[in-house]
Amino acid sequence: MRLFVAVNPPTAAIQELVDTAAPLKDLPGADRLRWSEVAGWHLTLAFLGEVPVVNVPDLEALLAVAAQEHGAHRLRLAGGGTFGDRVLWAGVAGEVWALRGLAEAVRQALPLVGIESDQHGFHPHLTLARAGSSHGQRRAERRAAVGELQAMAAALEGFRGAEWEAGELHLMSSEPGFGPARYRSVASWPLARWEA
Repeated sequence: MRLFVAVNPPTAAIQELVDTAAPLKDLPGADRLRWSEVAGWHLTLAFLGEVPVVNVPDLEALLAVAAQEHGAHRLRLAGGGTFGDRVLWAGVAGEVWALRGLAEAVRQALPLVGIESDQHGFHPHLTLARAGSSHGQRRAERRAAVGELQAMAAALEGFRGAEWEAGELHLMSSEPGFGPARYRSVASWPLARWEA
């Protein structure tokens, strides 16, 4: 199974971002991007890749423990940015330290069940669109693409969605097929709630 661990924003938060991002599709260069399907919008904590089905029960037990040890927290989708000339993303604000702690705990525990996670640093974001390959592009075309993505990110700069509670940890599967990948929640666990 091709798996990843995520926190999924609620429908209302996703709709705010849909409404905010819609005008971006009219900006120069937007037609050259592969826009992510709204149904697939999530905050990836750890990408696991292909995981043998026999490892999934141990993985689920590990994630249940991580959820019990980390509390629900308040987040909001806010702002935007780019990863070079390749990805346009929406950012996350609020108790991001708690989200980072949860991601770090998940990533550190994965080797206990024989899974190596991606080694990229955790940068909380929601991917909106990806550019095609820059191979074969002339330098001027790459510069224009970077400028176009940066203009889209700048258009998101003032966006601050409503606050919501990140209250569940999800084990997600990515099911590639014809067209964009489809995502589904394999299992989920509530994050801890402590008395104040």
